[in-house]
Amino acid sequence: MNATVMALPQPRNVPQIQTRYRRIITPIPVPQSIPILERLHRDEPRSMAGQPPVVWDHAEGVSVHDRWGNRWLDFSSGVLVANAGHSHPAIKQAVLDQVQHGLMHNYCFPSEIRAALVETIAAIAPAGLDKVFLLTTGSEATECAIKLMRSHGLNHGTTSGRDKFGIVSFVHGFHGRTMGAQMAGGTAAGKSWIVNLDPAMVQVPFPDGFRQTDTRFKVFLDALHQHGMTPDRIAGVMLETYQGGCSQFAPVSYIQSLRHWCDEHNILLTFDEVQAGFGRTGRFWGFEHYNVVPDLICCGKGISSGLPLSAVIGRRDILDQFPPGSMTSTHTGNPVCCAAALANLRIIQEQNLIDHAAQMGPILDTGLKRIERRFGEPIAQAVGTGLVGTLQVICPGSTNPDAVTAGKIIDRCIEMGLLMFAPVGVGGGTIKICPPLVIPEDALLEGLDVIGQAIEQTLEGT
Repeated sequence: MNATVMALPQPRNVPQIQTRYRRIITPIPVPQSIPILERLHRDEPRSMAGQPPVVWDHAEGVSVHDRWGNRWLDFSSGVLVANAGHSHPAIKQAVLDQVQHGLMHNYCFPSEIRAALVETIAAIAPAGLDKVFLLTTGSEATECAIKLMRSHGLNHGTTSGRDKFGIVSFVHGFHGRTMGAQMAGGTAAGKSWIVNLDPAMVQVPFPDGFRQTDTRFKVFLDALHQHGMTPDRIAGVMLETYQGGCSQFAPVSYIQSLRHWCDEHNILLTFDEVQAGFGRTGRFWGFEHYNVVPDLICCGKGISSGLPLSAVIGRRDILDQFPPGSMTSTHTGNPVCCAAALANLRIIQEQNLIDHAAQMGPILDTGLKRIERRFGEPIAQAVGTGLVGTLQVICPGSTNPDAVTAGKIIDRCIEMGLLMFAPVGVGGGTIKICPPLVIPEDALLEGLDVIGQAIEQTLEGT
């Protein structure tokens, strides 16, 4: 047995739990699951081994089950995907109907279901953003946005004679793991493998009010000056609507100033809504909190509540830059994924999940801030908007992340029947809370209570 397999966590006897939303009746990890974990460690790259050792068997609504009788209340949404809940009956039926219909793939050949989906998405996008390009992953969408922004800048340059191809993004931002997406990302470690970084792709501080305490728009302008990037060289600015690693929004005035500055200098503004879209923040689009409209929207994850699909939405003149056949994707608008997305969008709207997320938002935010007040350091910057929130776990007396303690808190949550993914954000020190939008209030409160218990037990060393 190799060293990677030997590093697997050993089963630990934990108290049995039985509530309306949680059931833990075995040691964690389940002893019978160890051979499955060993197979995965043996045959997959070790980068896939970063999550808590819960072997999913099936999931419904806000519950994730293994096949040994354990049930977790899901505070992950499968990394912000299951907005309408896991395995929603209407989405399952739509997928089954499409498969039975007999069309599971058609490349870029026309299909009626793809037409229905792009028409639906265009109708719910802001006025003027009337073209939709369907893709597969969030990274694919952000890469496409970079291509569109840069091409637009090159084709609609300034009179100064300088090429307009610079791309501005933000420190600590995340836009995916492919090359262009990681160059736009704001974490140095994530792009060390690239070696020859694009000098025209630069990052500026994100005004989170925690690690970047000066949240004035002047900081943006000063950072560009330091990078030697003048507006006549910049094609586009891309940012996550809220930074995924901390769920923090920028100040509204900052983003409104950014929108005005982009308009003034013929620079495209892209919001990466891969996490924030489809009701997650209590608005259909997260950028609605800023009262601005971007030129491009990148979205995915919650678009289908389960199947791989993403999209770039934007102005006609931006999306129509390339001739037929020159901007496509093998699985663009896969008919089965389109069926899931159409059903998902109907559910989000007909079941008022956006309003529900908005109503749950103050409950989540209040609960997280109560946890922060209760424990103080190492817990900091409790933030919740709609049904996404975070707790920063820091080394006392600093803003440096404490990944070890954050990981122990997550492990304890798992043992108590609350499913969360591994810590994220700067240095892996952020606990992220993002349950499906269908979560009832009592389940949300129960999960928050578990987090408090897990922090207490972790800090006490029990």
